[in-house]
Amino acid sequence: MIHLTPADYSRQPWKNGRGLTTELWRLDRDGQLLVRLSRAAVMEDGPFSIFPGIERNLTVLSGPGFRLTGDGLDLRCEPLVPVAFPGDVLVTASATNGRHSEDFNVMTARTLPCPQVRVVRDETVAEGGRLALYAVGACRIDGTDVAPGDLVLSEGPARLQGDGAVIAVRLRGLD
Repeated sequence: MIHLTPADYSRQPWKNGRGLTTELWRLDRDGQLLVRLSRAAVMEDGPFSIFPGIERNLTVLSGPGFRLTGDGLDLRCEPLVPVAFPGDVLVTASATNGRHSEDFNVMTARTLPCPQVRVVRDETVAEGGRLALYAVGACRIDGTDVAPGDLVLSEGPARLQGDGAVIAVRLRGLD
C-alpha cells in the first residue's frame, strides 16, 4: 500500500492554459501517459483541454457542478457522480453560474481497459488490478487513518471504514 498526501502532489498549468491542476499520481510508459489522477477547479464556463488517445473520468468533489457538452455529448456533472468522456473531443463546461466546483479526474490511455470509477463508503473493495482510493472524507483504509485529500494505491482488496466517501478507481492492464 502506498499512502500519498497533499505534500506529495504537484501543481501545473492546464494544457489549454485556463487554470491549474493538482497532479496526485501519474504513470508513464516509454514517455507516454498511461494513467493520471488529478484534481482541478472549474471556475467558469469554458473549454476543457483536448487529450488525444485518452479516456477521461470526472467526479465533482465540491461545489454545485456544471454541464459538459461537446460533439454528441451532454453530461451533467454533479457532486460524487462519476462521468466518463473521450479526451479527444472538444468539451465545454457550462452552467457554472460563476461558482467554483472542485473535481477529481482520472485519465487513462485508450490502450488500457476502461477504469471502473465508483464512490464508496465503509465496504471492502475487491482485488483485481490496481486500486486508487481517493479520500473525499476522513476514513480508515486497511487500518490506516486517511485524511480528506489523501490518495492510497493498493494491489489487493482494501477495507474502507468510516462515513467518509472514497472515490475507488480500479485500473487494469498496468502490468
